[in-house]
Amino acid sequence: MAIQDIYPTALRLLGRPVLVVGGGPVAERRAKGLLDAGAKVTVIAPIATETLCGLATSGLLTWEQREYRTSDLDGVWFVQTATGTSAVDTQVAADAEAQRIWCVNASDHEASAAWTPAVAVVDDVKIAINAGGDPRRAMALRNAVATALETGDLPLRRHRKPDAAGKTPAGSVALVGGGPGDSGLITVRGRRLLGQADVVVADRLGPRELLKELAPDVRVIEVGKTPGHHPVPQLEINRILVDEALKGNRVVRLKGGDPYVLGRGGEEAEFCRQNGVEVEVVSGVTSAISVPAAAGIPVTHRGLAKGFSVVTGHEELSEVPARPDHTVVLLMGVAQLRDSAAALTGSGLPLDTPVGIVENGYLPDQRVTIGTLGTIADQAEAVGVANPAVIVIGDVVRVSPFAPQHFKTADYSTITPNRPRVRSN
Repeated sequence: MAIQDIYPTALRLLGRPVLVVGGGPVAERRAKGLLDAGAKVTVIAPIATETLCGLATSGLLTWEQREYRTSDLDGVWFVQTATGTSAVDTQVAADAEAQRIWCVNASDHEASAAWTPAVAVVDDVKIAINAGGDPRRAMALRNAVATALETGDLPLRRHRKPDAAGKTPAGSVALVGGGPGDSGLITVRGRRLLGQADVVVADRLGPRELLKELAPDVRVIEVGKTPGHHPVPQLEINRILVDEALKGNRVVRLKGGDPYVLGRGGEEAEFCRQNGVEVEVVSGVTSAISVPAAAGIPVTHRGLAKGFSVVTGHEELSEVPARPDHTVVLLMGVAQLRDSAAALTGSGLPLDTPVGIVENGYLPDQRVTIGTLGTIADQAEAVGVANPAVIVIGDVVRVSPFAPQHFKTADYSTITPNRPRVRSN
């Protein structure tokens, strides 16, 4: 049988009588699948598995404990053979052919009038794959497609229709943390929600490459901010999220890092709830931890640092522990770097405390600059350090493979690492 001779279709068997001939593991799987489809299942077999016996005892199917008879096909819409005996399966298939009843012959897929595909269900999508009658190949392909749908590599969008009263279904908002920028660092849940979106409200940072993969009818609303320049104020962003959701759209607010780590996610979620909009928060890989890691810098390390603080400006620095063994992570701190260094030294941190600056973490143009509190401001100005950048202050910087062997002089250089990219899935 050539693959071009196959006509793919889907059977609606709800309430219709079907026959399974056989009582082993294959028959059990097929009977359960038919029950899931709502069919009225009769099993014909002298011996049946424990599960089939249990289904019969509970009244979910009928089990005739005997050998097959041709008359068993009377009134049946569909037949599955699975006796494990070729002669019996062939006889059932021949009887079904004579009565024009579709039959899957488990003993001989080449001669079978119908094939059972490998099936998976993801959300409201059912995947059914035939692979030339090769069940192992079909299952492998089924698993690959199901995984792509579950992770968002294949978009799983529902095109919702108005209900019987003509009312548009309610929309929703998902605050999705996209991680530090590399498209491989968004969570599986975030990627899947992005693939379901009708509207994406996007930040300047985060996995921008994923926007290119959206369906043509998905609207992208740009609300990105830069230091000192907020073209779309936060209150307007809040309003956009609610307005779009109230129109019935699935809205994804795609952010860099994590929505709840200096990302205004709490304000947006609160505003949505106050206006009756369902909101989901999907945590992301925060740049406060991941970007230092891209340069080999842990925020805690045994013997060097037991804790860390994340701040956004020098005003808060007086409140963090001023010790080299307590890591300070500065976000959005390039413009105030000189003031921040002065504030930390004024609080008691030594001038030779190591400092690392990681620009464009995980991206092809990532750059690492390493110095000390006493030198880092001049170094940053000399090489033109710019946002997006994460600044790490403390002894943990010594762990970085890009750090000098000894922190004894002020002669530190700007390093562009030659490293493999993080793989994007």
